[in-house]
Amino acid sequence: MGFSVTTWNINSLRLRMPIVEQFVLKHKPDILCLQETKVPNDLFPASPLRAMGYEHIIIHGQKGYHGVAIASRFPLVEDHRQDYCNVGDTRHISAVFERGSRRIRLHNFYVPAGGDEPDRTINPKFGHKLDFVEEMKQLKANGEANTSAILVGDLNIAPLEHDVWSHKQLLKIVSHTPVETEGLLEVMQRGAWLDLMRQYVPENEKLYTWWSYRAKDWEAADRGRRLDHIWSSKDLGPHLQRIDILKEARGWERPSDHVPVTAHFNL
Repeated sequence: MGFSVTTWNINSLRLRMPIVEQFVLKHKPDILCLQETKVPNDLFPASPLRAMGYEHIIIHGQKGYHGVAIASRFPLVEDHRQDYCNVGDTRHISAVFERGSRRIRLHNFYVPAGGDEPDRTINPKFGHKLDFVEEMKQLKANGEANTSAILVGDLNIAPLEHDVWSHKQLLKIVSHTPVETEGLLEVMQRGAWLDLMRQYVPENEKLYTWWSYRAKDWEAADRGRRLDHIWSSKDLGPHLQRIDILKEARGWERPSDHVPVTAHFNL
């Protein structure tokens, strides 16, 4: 029994609904996890998603900032929203779905970007990011009995050397500083998570999901980073068929700076 899960930082859902529809109509993921929806719950555009077959939608949004959502063709139960760092941001949502006899907890995260200066003494946004990652270290892939787990989202950290276009030049750039990369790898290790995007792509191969708006020609420069991630509990690893990174979406009309990443499983 197969199913697919897409993660995509859409950078304002109402603004970019046309490219969401473009993606969904062609690629048809079973579950769509969105970050940075930037819309309060009462204005969330559920109707077009339902029209495309996503009858089950859970949302956690706020006006103008952050926001996460899960839209699913399968029923979602036991939805939960964790307020990391207790600041009231809408950066996490999770729910349980079932495929066959398997029960799966799906987490959707939008980790703080952290500002521009990698020093918490002068940049509170960076301190917030580090504190958020520290709290994530408590999240276990095997934390619920008889329940597998998938974690997706814009984690705003490129943890490995070849997750960025230049390891040496980005060591002091927020998203690839050692304190961030070591922190995220510890989240993975402590929680017994598998990095599914690297399951079939060796760590010495470049792998990107984000290209800056600042580049005059993003495709020619190809200065990307892997900021978007799909992890799972170890029991799901053998069931991963493939992961698709839709690089072409970065060149669509009025694009997000992130592209959709889809994991395909066969249970």
